[in-house]
Amino acid sequence: MIRFLLTFTVLITYTLTAQSQQIFSNSKYPLVDFRAPLDIVPPALAGSFGELRANHFHSGMDYRTNQREGYPVYAIADGYISRLRVQNSGFGLALYINHPNGYTSVYGHLQRFGAKIAQQVKSLQYQKKSYEIDEFPNSLLIPVRKGDVIAYTGNTGSSGGPHLHFEIRDTKTEATINPQLFGLDIPDNIPPVIYSMYIYRLNKKAFNEAIPKQYFQVTGANGNYRLNKVNTINLSGEVGFGIVATDKHNGASGTNGVYSIELELDDKPVYTSALERFQFENSKAINSHIDYPTYITTKKSIQKSFVDPGNPLQIYSNLINNGRIEFTDGKIHKLKYTITDGKGNKSILSFNVQSDAKAIIEAPQASAGSTIYAYNNLNEFNTAEVKVILPKGTLYNDLNFQYKKLTKPAVNAYSAVHQIHNNLTPLHTGFEIWIKADSTLNKYKEKALIVNTGRGSQGGYFENGYVKAKPRTFGSYFISIDTIPPTIIPVNIADGKNMNGISKMSFKIRDNLSGIKSFNGYIDGKWILMEFDTKTASLWHTFDEKTTSGKHTLEVIVSDMKDNNKNYSITFYK
Repeated sequence: MIRFLLTFTVLITYTLTAQSQQIFSNSKYPLVDFRAPLDIVPPALAGSFGELRANHFHSGMDYRTNQREGYPVYAIADGYISRLRVQNSGFGLALYINHPNGYTSVYGHLQRFGAKIAQQVKSLQYQKKSYEIDEFPNSLLIPVRKGDVIAYTGNTGSSGGPHLHFEIRDTKTEATINPQLFGLDIPDNIPPVIYSMYIYRLNKKAFNEAIPKQYFQVTGANGNYRLNKVNTINLSGEVGFGIVATDKHNGASGTNGVYSIELELDDKPVYTSALERFQFENSKAINSHIDYPTYITTKKSIQKSFVDPGNPLQIYSNLINNGRIEFTDGKIHKLKYTITDGKGNKSILSFNVQSDAKAIIEAPQASAGSTIYAYNNLNEFNTAEVKVILPKGTLYNDLNFQYKKLTKPAVNAYSAVHQIHNNLTPLHTGFEIWIKADSTLNKYKEKALIVNTGRGSQGGYFENGYVKAKPRTFGSYFISIDTIPPTIIPVNIADGKNMNGISKMSFKIRDNLSGIKSFNGYIDGKWILMEFDTKTASLWHTFDEKTTSGKHTLEVIVSDMKDNNKNYSITFYK
């Protein structure tokens, strides 16, 4: 009887989970293959899959770890370690496991690896004489079983606090997929919160910062929302809509992202976005998905319910005219937003639109002196002093391109400032800029780079009279040079110091402009592993059996991107 009840319970749970899965996707994912990567109960998220982040969608789930490091991380299923990665930033210490069912699990911001894996990583670092590694072991080197402890939670890389970043990817395509589709449960009966709605007066124009928009406050709770003090909106011409919404789950939840947004016109879908999966090369298109000019000026993330023609994301469906709606018939129409979270909880916002020819608001015409660049072409702009190349696939919309030449800065500048359009237009792949150098640059050619007016380095190199670089955003740029080496500040070591009983030696390293390129340490002339944390600019070496008792020489060399080197040399005792 007990066995029957257990079996019946499992079947019921599986059936309910399988049914709820269809809220998210028409695809079939295994629901019982994977266990949770942590044993913290109940699980809580600091970040959900597809959550809106600066310049990218969040590619996994961030499991909370009670603001602590050192929790065991478990292999979610049998498989083998397919990638070992150590980065100064990004995921920091990260592991990838390939599983027989065709999926890969990813574990990031780790404090340390399990003992066997750590030994392999350290061996690779010494072989390559590099702290940063990105290796792809064969399937026989490090097999793992479901439930094996593979690492411990941490805060390495670009993490903003202790947590586990966790992903599930399609092994063949490397697309990242919402982990909640695999039966990894996050307790949640709380529907999303809708804060506001926007209307954009598009009228056949390309979306940009000049398109008129209207703000509508939303009121309500527990899944039911309405426009505040508005029953019917008078509109005319072609418009687009946008929504501001977030989600929370039960327990210690952060403010997370929603899963899907559906907009219906008279009970028929005209726009759906669903964050089931995406390709990493398209993640930056978040800047097309949202109202980018508003985000840059206010940090508010409005999710547009219309799709730019150059947007490569495959998260959209049910599109009618790319979500652009025309109101020209003089009738009243019913609009409905349905916002869904990763557990299938829904929130609904309904309102009416009166098509009214008197309510049209025209978008402004292109500025005088601008050049129209098509989003689906390669575009080039040339003067005697600057060249701008926009590869095909850079733009999301047609662009009214504008350029200005500004005054040369008084200090450390070897060209005029060239204002390339403005920072309110998002770019998918960045662009190339060539700036003609002043004759005074000659002896500094190898140290030349391009910076913005905030003195932020864009990198670059000198070639045939120009300094060339690939900025990621439009802005104002000029040529500068970097001749100053990085700084090395010892924290707990000094010349002649006895380090006996001290587990590691530590430094702070920084660079003034082009950025740190490399760091290397040598004890008695032999390379040692130096570890680095970009967030705190901390560099350290943990002593091991290789450093025996007695007197030793130490040399630390730090180089920047323009090959300016700083050496720190002392003797110490152990």
